[in-house]
Amino acid sequence: SHDCVNKLRKEFGIKKNGHSGTLDPLVTGVLPIAIGDATRLIPYLQGSKAYTGIIQLGITTNTDDMQGEIIKSNNLPLIDESAINSLLENFRGEISQKPPIFSSVHIKGERAYKKARKGEIFDLNPKKITINKLNLISWSQSKGELIIDVDCSTGTYIRSLARDIGEKIGCGGSLKNLRRTKAFNFNENHSVLL
Repeated sequence: SHDCVNKLRKEFGIKKNGHSGTLDPLVTGVLPIAIGDATRLIPYLQGSKAYTGIIQLGITTNTDDMQGEIIKSNNLPLIDESAINSLLENFRGEISQKPPIFSSVHIKGERAYKKARKGEIFDLNPKKITINKLNLISWSQSKGELIIDVDCSTGTYIRSLARDIGEKIGCGGSLKNLRRTKAFNFNENHSVLL
């Protein structure tokens, strides 16, 4: 996200610009960026964010995605789409979610990921988030891959959702791939220049 902002800063020659919500380095998709005086409008953006993601079941990592160090590998249980859909009901609506330790959450003035990289042991408090929509697109028993569509409140970590779904199934899980399809009123099919 920061690289995108810097690129536009150089492209337009305008120092004052910013984005409306960080994307992890390997996440693709929608990233609204405001340039110049439009940066004042960022705090007033309203709405939810939407993602399409692949969860790799059977693998737990320290970052809750497949870029991290594997902590544990488990065999996959035999599970069908109907059972997965029932299980996903636990994650719809307002829920409590603990952010990943490798996240940009502040702990006494320092980002959690910086503390985690130094090997510090700490715990992050869960926070209330809202999952407006959580749909199963497909499930591959042979690959252990769960593809989901999520519409959620800002502040939701899809990596945490992947971890928690894997825990609920009983085999662990990590986010393998993620694309943001919507941020507030901006989606993949249209953009707005102010």
